[in-house]
Amino acid sequence: MKAYRGEFIKKDGSVRQMNFVKLQDIGQFNSEFLSDRIGGAGESREYPDGQELVFDLIADNFRIFNHSTLVTEIEEYEIDDSLFI
Repeated sequence: MKAYRGEFIKKDGSVRQMNFVKLQDIGQFNSEFLSDRIGGAGESREYPDGQELVFDLIADNFRIFNHSTLVTEIEEYEIDDSLFI
């Protein structure tokens, strides 16, 4: 499964590095993982331009990644699919 690593500037001005998986990549592999963990699954939620709901691999939870304030280019790498079983 594809995973990503990037750094962005948070609202408080600090830099945050995040290793994450995009929800559409998880959903293609295991849609139950998402529906069991996201309240209001099936409801669409709007995020400001440049912000994306992702699964943070280090925090082991959902977070917002801010593409609008990137510090580094996003790197793509592969992880084991079994993390989402």
